[in-house]
Amino acid sequence: MSAAPRRRGPLAGLLIGHVISLTGNMLTIIALPLYVLAETGSAAATGITGAVATAPIVLGGALGGVVVDRIGYRRASIMADLVSGVTIGAVPLLDATVGLPFWALLVLVFASGLLDTPGQTARNALLPEAATAAGVPLERAIGWYEATERAARLIGAPVAGLLVAALGSLTVLAIDAATFAVSAAVVAALVSASLRPAERTADDGGNYWHDFAAGVRFLLTEPLLRALVLLVLVTNFFDATKSNVLLPVVAQRELGGAAALGLLVGTMGGGALVGSLAFSAIGHRLPRRATFVTAFAVGGAPPFWSLAAGFPLPVQAAVFAIAGLAAGAINPLIGAVKLERVPAHMRARVYGVIGAAAWAAIPLGALSAGFASDHVGTTAILVTVGVGYFLVVLTPLLGGPWRTMGRPPSDQRQQDPATVTA
Repeated sequence: MSAAPRRRGPLAGLLIGHVISLTGNMLTIIALPLYVLAETGSAAATGITGAVATAPIVLGGALGGVVVDRIGYRRASIMADLVSGVTIGAVPLLDATVGLPFWALLVLVFASGLLDTPGQTARNALLPEAATAAGVPLERAIGWYEATERAARLIGAPVAGLLVAALGSLTVLAIDAATFAVSAAVVAALVSASLRPAERTADDGGNYWHDFAAGVRFLLTEPLLRALVLLVLVTNFFDATKSNVLLPVVAQRELGGAAALGLLVGTMGGGALVGSLAFSAIGHRLPRRATFVTAFAVGGAPPFWSLAAGFPLPVQAAVFAIAGLAAGAINPLIGAVKLERVPAHMRARVYGVIGAAAWAAIPLGALSAGFASDHVGTTAILVTVGVGYFLVVLTPLLGGPWRTMGRPPSDQRQQDPATVTA
C-alpha cells in the first residue's frame, strides 16, 4: 500500500498562526507595563497589572482545557484569538473616547488573557496530527513549534519597543488587536476541520467536572510530570519578577526606556529561537536530563545577575542572547515528555492543568516584585532571585522521577512519523 500523501498546510497553519498570535502578545508585554508606568509612575501598579494579566492565564488553562477538548482544537484556537483581539483592542478605543480608569484597564487585561492559554493549548494539541500529515518527525515539529514562540519574541519585542517609542503604547495595543484577527484567519484557512486527534473514549463521562477531574488525576499519577510542573512553577515565579516588573523598571530607569526593553527581550528571544531550531535538528541525540539542567542553569540566573551588576546595554544584550540560546531547548524537552505520556484524547485538559499549575505563581511573582521594588530596590531582588533560580534548577540532578526523563527505547515516533498517534 502506498504511503498517504503529505499535507503540509495544517502544520504550516498552526506554526504561522501561532507566531502571529504570540507576536501580538509580545506587543502587549512591551506596551502594557510601559503604559502603566507612564500613567501611574508606580512599579507597584505595574506589578498589579502583571498579576491581573497572568491570573486569567492560570484560570483559563485549568478550566478551559476540557472546553477545548469538547469544542475542537481548531475552533478553540480561532475563537480564542478573536476574543483576545476584541478585548485588547478595547483598551486604546476606550482611552481615546470615554476614558480608561485603572480598574477598567485591569478588567480588560483580565478578559484578554482568559482565553489566551486555551487557544495556545488547542494549537499545541493538534501538533502531532499536523506533523503526521506533513510527514515530519514529532520532535522536529515540536522544535519548530517552540521556535515560533522564540521567533515571536525576536520579532515582536524589538518592534514593539520601537513602535512604543515612535507611536505610543496605545497605538501598539491597537496593532496587537489586529494580529489576533490575522492569526484566527490563518488557522481557519490552512488547518482543515477534519484534522483532529482520537475520539473520546469510555474514560470521558460527558460531564465537564468529570472530564476535568480525569485530567487532574492523570497528572497526579505521573511522577515525572508532577516534578516538571513543580520545577516550572518555581522558575516561572522567578521569571515573572524579571519580565513583568524588574526588567521594565531597570530598562526605563537605567537603560534608556522602551527601545532598550524591546532589545533585551528580543535578543533573548532571538537566542532562544536559534536554540530551539538547533534542538529540532539534534535534540533526539542529546541526553535529556543533562541537557535540561544545563539549559535551565545557563538560561535562568545569568540575566538577573547581569541586570544587578548594572552592565552597559551591549553587555546586557550579550548575556541575554546566551541565556536565550540555552533556554531554547527547555520547552521542546518539556513538550516531548508531555506528548510521550499524555493520551491523545486528553491532551487539552491535561495540558491545561499542567499549564495552570506551572503558571500559578506568576501573578504572585509579578505582584511581590512590584511592591518589593518600591521598598527594597531592584538590585537586591535581582541578586537574591538569581541565586534561588540557580539552586532550584539543579534539583533534577538529585534523581527520583527525573531518572525517567530519557527517551523511551521503543519510541518509534522518531523513526517513522507516519505512526504518530500520541
